[in-house]
Parts: sequence; C-alpha cells; structure tokens
Amino acid sequence: MTRRGGFQTRPYNQNMHYEFWIAYRYLIAKKDKFLLLINWVSILGIAIGVAALIVVIGVMTGFDHDLKDKIVGTTAHIVVDRESGVKDVGPLMARIKAVKGVASAAPFINGNVFLEYGSRASGLLLRGVDPAAEGAVTCINAYLKGDYAIGQLGLEDVVIGRELARYYDLKPGDTIAILSPVSGVAGAGWRYRLKVAGIFDSGMYDYDRNLIFVHYKKAQEIFSLPSGLVSGVAVKLDDVDAAPAVKEAIVREVGFSYVVRTWIEQNANFFAALKLEKAAMFIILTLIVLVASFNIISTLIVTVTTKTKDIGILKSIGVPSASIRRIFTIYGLTIGTLGTLFGLGGGMLLCYILQETQLIKLPQTVYYIDHLPVLVQPGDVCAITFSAVLISYLATLYPSVRAASLEPVEALRYQ
Repeated sequence: MTRRGGFQTRPYNQNMHYEFWIAYRYLIAKKDKFLLLINWVSILGIAIGVAALIVVIGVMTGFDHDLKDKIVGTTAHIVVDRESGVKDVGPLMARIKAVKGVASAAPFINGNVFLEYGSRASGLLLRGVDPAAEGAVTCINAYLKGDYAIGQLGLEDVVIGRELARYYDLKPGDTIAILSPVSGVAGAGWRYRLKVAGIFDSGMYDYDRNLIFVHYKKAQEIFSLPSGLVSGVAVKLDDVDAAPAVKEAIVREVGFSYVVRTWIEQNANFFAALKLEKAAMFIILTLIVLVASFNIISTLIVTVTTKTKDIGILKSIGVPSASIRRIFTIYGLTIGTLGTLFGLGGGMLLCYILQETQLIKLPQTVYYIDHLPVLVQPGDVCAITFSAVLISYLATLYPSVRAASLEPVEALRYQ
C-alpha cells in the first residue's frame, strides 16, 4: 500500500486484468463515436492489406504449383542423354531402373521439324517415344482426348497438341506432312506423311502448340539415325521433389559420360523468376500493411490526446507507467490482430471463390495456362500473419511510451 495526498492506494501493477478492461473500453468507445470510427478505419486498413497479401501470394503459389504439375506432366523428372546420342539403350535403362527412387524409364528422340498442311508451315519439336513405355514416364495419357492412348501409337501416326490442331483445323484421321531437316537415304525421303491419331491437351500453350509425338522408330527414320540410337532416356521418379538426390545416384551409376538433368534444372530460369517475383510481391504488398499500421499510430495518438485526463487519474491513484504503456500496447495490438483476422478470413474466402469459379480467364499465349490458379499454403499464411501482427506491435511503441511518460500533474492541470 502507498499513501498519496492522505489517501491509501493499491499498487495496481499486481493485477493486470484492468489493463485489458481499459483497452477494451477504448476499443469499443461507446461514448466516443469519432474514436470508434477511427478504430474501425484502422482495423479495415490492416484487413485490406492482409487480404491483398493472401490473394496475391496465393495466386503466385498457384502459378508455381500449376506450372510445375504441367511441366512434370509433359516432360520427364530426369533426363539422361549425351550430345552424340545413346546407343544400346536397353542396358542403360536397366542400370537406371536399378537406382533407388526411380519408378520407370523410357527412350526418347528429340529433334526439330517443319509441319506442312495446306498452304501453311511451321517449325515444331518432334519427340519420338516408345508407345509401350511413354505412358509410365509422363502424364500424356491423361492429356489425350477421347479413348485414345499413347500405347496405340503406330509407325505412321502422330499425336499433336490442341492448339496446333486448332491452328491448322486438324482432327483425328487427317494427314499432315513432316519435313525433316536431314535428308534420307540417297537424298530422298525428307518429307513424311503421317496420320493424326490423337490430340492432347496439357493446358500449356507452348506444349500444345509446338510439340508432337511419333513412334521413336519413325523418329529414327525422319532424322536418319542408326537403328538403336536415341537422344536419351526419360526417367520418372517415385517422388518428384527427390530429383536432386536421385540425380546424384544416377550419375554415380552411369558415369560422367552422360549428362543428367532434373526437371528443376531444365526449367531453372523459369522457376527462379517465379520465386523472385513471389518474394518481390510479398515485400511490396507488406508495404500496404506497413502503411495501414500508420492508422494504428494515428488512432493511439488521438486516444492519448483525448484521454489525457484518464491517464492523469490512473497515475494519481497509483497505476505505474508500465501499466499505462501496456494498456495502449494491448489496445493497438488488438486493432492490428482484429484487422489481421478479418484480412485472413476475407483473403481466404476470395481465394476460394477464385479457385472454385475460375472467374478470371487468362490468355494462354502470355501466361501458359487458361485460368487464374490459387493455392494457399499454411507456411505463407503463417508468414503473413506474423508480419502483420509484428508491424501492428511496432506501431504501438511510440504512442504507448508517450502515454506512459505523461505526469499526473501535467495531465490534470487543464482538466
């Protein structure tokens, strides 16, 4: 107990419940409509910033995840090849399949050709595949339309993408001409007529417009390759994210005469750009929350100014400066926390609507995919929540210290 002005007072710092109660009273501000208004403005400012962060980071993560799925669906998880090609691919595939983590393997041949149909021609990437093994390495069967499967691919057949079929107005059963850059035996055979057997739709414009599949034996004929020579081996893994570790094991098994590349390395620049863009957007949008935190500072300063008498009375009855500081810290942090929670709810709801309804359509020629993908990950939500609450806390420091520094005599002098 302490004595001040002939009255005994309780040391209030022994019980902190009143600090939360006073902070709550300032927050609801039943008798001060102006203070209630600026409280809500501060809450909404934080909420808008957090919701924007949730949506934008969700869209960036969705792009990353969606493109990753499409890339590993149309290409192998790991590619083993060399510049001169691979002879006697059977023993090499057996050694690769023996590596732990490898699910399957298949030979392939890559090369550039021209497609001619009617009066139009364009350059394409031709991929020769083994129909019996390709379905176990990529997701091509999931992309093929109708009941057609890659295992039905014949020597005189070709499988083309949806965008290529749309560009040339092609349908299954049509015949196209493939022009090889390498002349055949005795300079003949550089033009090959193939029947469109199937059409695939991967959802990525670049693949659907520029990639075609033929039987690998037909590819050997088109590129005048010796029998048994292929470009390399495509490998599918049990766990796509384990590609770097499995790559090292494959290198130890096959030696350094082969080039072993993971799907990450084949698209390194692309994924690096996405990662950098996601980080940049997080920093930029965090500035929105930072700007909104100035509303908290303004609110607390206004509250300190209008509640000077209250602060003086509290101090005169023995409330320590630390408790005054905590009152305004709790008050400001509550505003920031409410804003963060409202922002999380609104952002998650908007992400759900965008994901389920696919309201926003994208031009595939620019973005590779036809809709706006959204994927909200727990790690991103935690990072956004922590950042918003931390910024809100930092915004309370100056006003709360200013309130705690008021002297009772000065606070009550003009009241």
